Amino acid sequence: MSRIGRMPIAVPAGVTVEIAENNKVTVKGPKGELERVLPSEMEIKQEDGQILVTRPNDLKKMKSLHGLTRTLVNNMVVGVTEGYTKQLEVNGVGYKAAKSGNKLTLNLGYSHPVIMEDPEGLESVVEGNKITIKGIDKEKVGQYAAEIRDKRRPEPYKGKGIKYIDEVIRRKVGKTGKK
Repeated sequence: MSRIGRMPIAVPAGVTVEIAENNKVTVKGPKGELERVLPSEMEIKQEDGQILVTRPNDLKKMKSLHGLTRTLVNNMVVGVTEGYTKQLEVNGVGYKAAKSGNKLTLNLGYSHPVIMEDPEGLESVVEGNKITIKGIDKEKVGQYAAEIRDKRRPEPYKGKGIKYIDEVIRRKVGKTGKK
């Protein structure tokens, strides 16, 4: 039995969960509303303030979908109550980030500034050399953070580039001159 899949999901006060046919789950909470169509093989039930996910049989595909489905529903519940944030850090001489309206402008040593527009439902905040992305959809927050990081990945020699706050860059020693 899937250890994650069999754990019940507690539904906090102020959150409503609707399960329509074809496993279309809609979660409404204080921060917003999320909806997602989950694998139709899984059985999602709501009982006395909890959501339970069960699988029909023990085929390998069903086992892998079991934990995934439970985690996706849990992420939706956490998203509408607390929301998700990702923090990025811009390192390097002359590298900087600026925010105007819903446009994020990055100066990353290219001949032109990189301008990115915040996707719908996400918000980015710039404080010095830190960029914080906030939203209720975990997948979208992570995707947007990855796209920003991709504009200039951290390099191993000087550590310049955009990295996640908790990311550790393995540094390399540069070349040595002749004597």
